[in-house]
This record gives sequence, C-alpha cells and structure tokens, in this order.
Amino acid sequence: MNGWLRYSVVLFLSCFLTVARGAEKVATISINGPIGPATASYIGRAIGEAERQQAQCLIIQLDTPGGLLDSTKTIVQSFLASPVPIVVFVSPSGATATSAGCFITLAADVAAMAPTTTIGAAHPVQMGGGGGEQKPDDTMKEKIENYAISYIEMIAAKRQRNVEWARSSVKESASITADKALELKVVELLAQDMNDLLAQLQDREVKGQKLQTKGATVVEIGMSVPEQVFQRLWRPEVMFILMLIAVYGIIGELSNPGAILPGVLGAVALVLALYMSAILPVNVAGLALIGLALILFVTDVFTPSHGILTGGGIVAFLIGSLMLFDRAEPYFRLSLGYIIPATIVTALFFIFIVGKGLGAQRLPARVGVETMIGQAVPALTRIDATSGKVFIEGEYWNAVSEVPIAVGQLAEVVAVRGLTLQVQSKTS
Repeated sequence: MNGWLRYSVVLFLSCFLTVARGAEKVATISINGPIGPATASYIGRAIGEAERQQAQCLIIQLDTPGGLLDSTKTIVQSFLASPVPIVVFVSPSGATATSAGCFITLAADVAAMAPTTTIGAAHPVQMGGGGGEQKPDDTMKEKIENYAISYIEMIAAKRQRNVEWARSSVKESASITADKALELKVVELLAQDMNDLLAQLQDREVKGQKLQTKGATVVEIGMSVPEQVFQRLWRPEVMFILMLIAVYGIIGELSNPGAILPGVLGAVALVLALYMSAILPVNVAGLALIGLALILFVTDVFTPSHGILTGGGIVAFLIGSLMLFDRAEPYFRLSLGYIIPATIVTALFFIFIVGKGLGAQRLPARVGVETMIGQAVPALTRIDATSGKVFIEGEYWNAVSEVPIAVGQLAEVVAVRGLTLQVQSKTS
C-alpha cells in the first residue's frame, strides 16, 4: 500500500511539473530598421509586458544598420535594469547588428547570432539626437569617439564579453561574422532559428535562475499603433516632406490671405518638422541654404532680376537639400528621388503660385468704390465746387469739381469722399 502511495505521489508530481513546464512563456519582439525613440519605447514596454506575463526571458530578434546614441543609451539602461533576462538574437541570416546594434547586442544578458550574420562597425558618426548640430571639429570628434569607446567597454565588461574587440569595433570600425563572434566570445550562442535558440537556452542560468525555454510558449509582443506610426515617420524623407508642406502652406496663406486651410496645414507640418529636427541629425548649413533659397524665390517676385535670383534659389535649395541630413550613415541619406522633384516643384510653386498671388495683391482694387476712380462719365447736371450729379456703376452720385463742368461733358472721378465724388473735366 505504501509503495502504491509513493508511486502515486511521484506520478502526480511528474504530471504537475510537466504541465508547469508546458505553461512556461518566452516573450519575443522584432527590431528591423534604425534605432530611434520609437524603438526605445517599444523595447521598454516589451520588458514591462514580459515581466507582467512572468516570461522566462525576452528575446529580441535584431536586424539594424544602427541609429541614435540617445535611444541606444535608453535601451542599454533598460537592459541593465530589467528583472527579465534579455536575449538579443541577430537574425535572420543576412541580418546585421551594426553601429547602435552592436551596443545593444553586447548589453544583452545572452547574445546570440544566426549563421551568415554580422556585428560591429560601431564607430560613432553622429552621436545623439540631432537637434541641428553642425559638423563637429576634430576635438569634438575625439571626445565623442573616446566616450563611445569607454561606453562600449563598460557594457562588454559588465556582460563579461570580449572588451578588446568591443573597443576595436568603435575605434577601428571592426566588423565580424557570427562564427568569428562566437570564437572571440563576443556572443555566447550560434543558433539556426528560434527553435534552436530556445533549445540552447534551456537550463542556462541567467540572473540567478535557470531558464526553462525548451517547449515554452512563444508570445510575440507587437508594436503599439503610436509606436508603429512614429517608427514609420522617423525618416529623413518624411521630415523633408513636412518641411515642404510647411513652406508651401504658410507662404501660400501669406500670398493668398483668407484661404485658411493652407495656413493651418503649414502650421501643423511646421510643428511636426521642428519636433523631428530635434531627433534627426539636421545640418544647420543645409537648413540655412534652404532658407536662403526661399528668400531668393520671394525676392525675385518683387525685383526684376530676369530670373537670376530664382536660378540662385534653385541652386541653393538643391545643395541645401543634399546637405540637410548626415549622409555618412545610409539611413540618414535623402534620396535624389526626393530632392530633385522637390526642387522643381518648389521653384514652380514660387514662380507661379506665390508670384501670381503677390502680384494680384498689388493690382488696383476691382470691387468697391475704389473701382470708380479713373472712370469718366457724362455730367447729368452742371458740376461745380458745391453740387452736381453723375450716374456711375448703376447709381446716382453727388459730384463736385473745382473747375465747373457743363451738362453732358465727361467728368473723370479722381477721389471718393463719403457719398460724394471728386471729379475733374476729362479734357482738363
């Protein structure tokens, strides 16, 4: 009887542990593209969600060309403070963890790579959130580089990874394949896919606990709608388009007062463009050239320069657009497919729309009493300094003239004073 009871207890515990193990969860997210504020927000929220679900770990599938240091620092800090084990998996095959991606991979509790992936090239090109800084001088470049080196060395030492290679990834832009990264102890695991990774993570001790990942339920945490929108908007071409909408809208409203809609759209686009300029690496020189181009376009409307100012504006706008963003990094480059059409459209906008609008404002009034000035009509009665009558614009008007005008003689309107017209003889 005791043997049967013992067997029943063992069977019950075995079934309980099997069920418990089957209920284990592994949270996962995918990062594919530049590292920016939306990415940092997404990762921070995912860590909180993984903790709430009591996941064994959070696996971040990473494929990035790099990004902003401010966002990278936020991500690294969230990794170091996370109660949930963080696993960064550079995948699928062909993926890269370049620049900011190298910092993020080295900061994970467990770093893994798929075959034929690469990591490295972490030398800083443009560190920080943009905000319109000018190109740094040699002293500033050296300070930025030294900071990046010390930062990545701190991360690698914290995670007990190859500090010397981490240093070379910044100082010499070193880049290595997954096999070499495993050999140099830059990463711990080389996995074919997610299932292979989960199998290799089984019973691995991280943050004082053994991971139970084999056969665990994989729960994918997706981006929220605001994160998806901002991730798509956080691109140089989007800011460039917003900047153009702001220019067209505001100047269109000024040249055609009362339209309202162009002014509202321009103001909204301007606010969004200014917000994005604090994140993207905007070059002040490029921005100044675009501003100069707009001034030349507007000036040419008022000055008979025979198109010289417009030609200068086109050249300034084209060069300014090319210089507007940091072109050293591929994801900060503004394509000529945007720049050339934008230059043509902007030039045409100022030549035709703004030019016609401002020109129309300088034309004589075509409605109201001012339209009567300059018209000549026959006098209905004798017009002198005190009295007289004319018929104009379908109405009878009082008229006065310093020189008397006989009945039937043409009287030219020279001024309107209340309900009385000041006229003069057409022949005088």
